[in-house]
Amino acid sequence: MGAANDNPFNPNLSMLCDYYELTMGNAYFANGMHNQTTYFDLYFRELPDGGGYAIAAGLEQAVEYLSNLSFTEEDIEFLRGKGQFSEGFLEYLRNFRFCCDVWAVPEGTPVFPNEPLVTVRGPAVQTHLLETMLLLTINHQTLVATKASRIVRAAAGRAVMEFGSRRAQGYAGAVLGARAAYIAGCIGTACTITDRLYGVPALGTMSHAWVQMFDSELEAFRAYAREYPSATILLVDTYNVLKSGLPNAIRIFNEEVVPRGFRPAGIRIDSGDIAYLSKQARKILDEAGFPDCKITASNSLDEYIIRDTILQGAQVDSFGVGERLITSKNDPVLGGVYKLVAVEKDGQVVPKIKVSENVTKITTPHFKRPYRLFDRDNGKAIADLLCVFDEELDDTQPYLLFDPNFTWKRKMVKNYVAKDLMVQVFDKGRLVYDLPTVQQIREYCAQQQQTLWDEVTRFENPHHYYVDLSQKLWESKQQLLDDAERKAMEDN
Repeated sequence: MGAANDNPFNPNLSMLCDYYELTMGNAYFANGMHNQTTYFDLYFRELPDGGGYAIAAGLEQAVEYLSNLSFTEEDIEFLRGKGQFSEGFLEYLRNFRFCCDVWAVPEGTPVFPNEPLVTVRGPAVQTHLLETMLLLTINHQTLVATKASRIVRAAAGRAVMEFGSRRAQGYAGAVLGARAAYIAGCIGTACTITDRLYGVPALGTMSHAWVQMFDSELEAFRAYAREYPSATILLVDTYNVLKSGLPNAIRIFNEEVVPRGFRPAGIRIDSGDIAYLSKQARKILDEAGFPDCKITASNSLDEYIIRDTILQGAQVDSFGVGERLITSKNDPVLGGVYKLVAVEKDGQVVPKIKVSENVTKITTPHFKRPYRLFDRDNGKAIADLLCVFDEELDDTQPYLLFDPNFTWKRKMVKNYVAKDLMVQVFDKGRLVYDLPTVQQIREYCAQQQQTLWDEVTRFENPHHYYVDLSQKLWESKQQLLDDAERKAMEDN
């Protein structure tokens, strides 16, 4: 079911919020608006790295945050000391009970811009309060999972290990980043605590310091092989890969590993020209009788370097990827946003829109129901469709998709299956979703990525995957835009 109860990375973080979430809550309370039902969508506008898709992640930590929302006496006293909050509002916080409905895209799902990853319905004072924590939780892990997916794809079936803890942005970034990387296809992590908390396999052997601690490289290799004969992986680039490291490794394999009834597990190269060195190392290992000895490469790798080394014939069986994965170095921010999309008045859902001169910041209003359409014959994803919450999509009938920005671009889809993209997670504050294990999420993620066309997953100029609006939702948005324009003209 996920993290252990003693997980230090999931404490009560109710006060981890932007201050304006509390000042607005106090003002809503003063104006009698705190219990008005509101709807918020969490989504992102652009894909990282100029890619064709992202991988949703972080829902488990969001659930743990929402399940632990409460305010301590120390929190209340701190806020009282700020001098901006009424006693009535502080008493509300003292007796706070989370009572929102939440829907979310399951972790491991490929996702695209401008579609909700999380939708929250509940009292205004509560829905506003969630903004910061939901965004930082979903943004971070989705970003790292997306980067990991790209790197794993570049490795073309070769194993990828997450080695970035020491360069992560904070300890929670290291731990939860390793979790996200595993979801997206990495086979394990160097981060030991992520193994203890989430069951992500911890991996590792030796550093250059181990070799330097001994009087000679040969002596260092010998001591390590005697301690770990069944899992001997030697780091061969402390001094010189081809002239020193590799010859010494082969000698130790013959003198310490094979005589004990084992085969050498591998060598690791952490510097130099990976393509050239790995090809030479493969030839030398094969000639020495160790064609089964694996070669691992590390050292500031990313999807582009990995792809290029493979194209250059690199003989690498697995990659250890650190800083450029855990920080998503090429594009280190997922610009997720959390926007009001509707309120309830007299029991009716009233859509709301944010208008901007920057068209990318115009929101899509309404309480929505997202679908993903799959081809019945090959299982590939065709497009996503955002509908109004009360629309039922009948996938036994043809459906006309159209680009919401260029409406003359249309496509009639037939022989398709429509599946809900989101699941309900909380019902009036009660958790109604069984959190899958990280291993289950990882398997689901691998399966879902197979539903994407290669044109969507390529690195350069990926095909634009469409997130379309139903006719009803499109008309609702256009009506609100027209109303906003009319009001602006009247005001002037």
